[in-house]
Amino acid sequence: MRSELEQYILQHIEPEPDYLYRLWRATNIHTIHGRMASGHLQGRILKMLVSMIRPQRVLEVGTFSGYSAISMAEGLPDDGKLYTFEINDEMEDFTRSWIEGSAVADKIEFIIGDALQEAPKLGIMFDLVFMDGDKRTYRDCYEMAMGILRKGGFMIADNTLWDGHVVDHAYDKDHQTQGIETFNDYVAADNRVEQVILPLRDGLTLIRKK
Repeated sequence: MRSELEQYILQHIEPEPDYLYRLWRATNIHTIHGRMASGHLQGRILKMLVSMIRPQRVLEVGTFSGYSAISMAEGLPDDGKLYTFEINDEMEDFTRSWIEGSAVADKIEFIIGDALQEAPKLGIMFDLVFMDGDKRTYRDCYEMAMGILRKGGFMIADNTLWDGHVVDHAYDKDHQTQGIETFNDYVAADNRVEQVILPLRDGLTLIRKK
């Protein structure tokens, strides 16, 4: 049940497009981890950030059902392109059908494979990277992305507060929590970047490559 404050926020931001609402519903009905989809608030924030940054080339690590990819593509300029990688091939049929059926399908390149290995092979320097893949490999993903992110480019990392588990010692031995904590500490100490964590949803870290 959404809190009254969350309801208030959703009533006072850009409405969720009907296509994305239907995708969110289908994701929650037909997949096991439906809550992983970005949803209304985060989707509108991602679109807004893309509209503000105005990247030509965007890399997404972790497509899941395609909600975030479509949201970001909505903010791209006419000649912009988003390359999104999903390592779980069991999601391909579901996700590809929703991406290809969207109004921004021509701006999205959906690729099944491991972004850590395959993204550098594209030979593209990116303006923006959105990290939302395996939390256990966030630091490795970050280093990969830094190598193909232009100077002055931006990175957005999702789930960096991990339901508050990063400050809950009950999760000290959880591998995904450890991955997030390692990533957060690593970025905080990295003088190549500037960063800020937004306490939004599950934590969203904005990073700028100096």
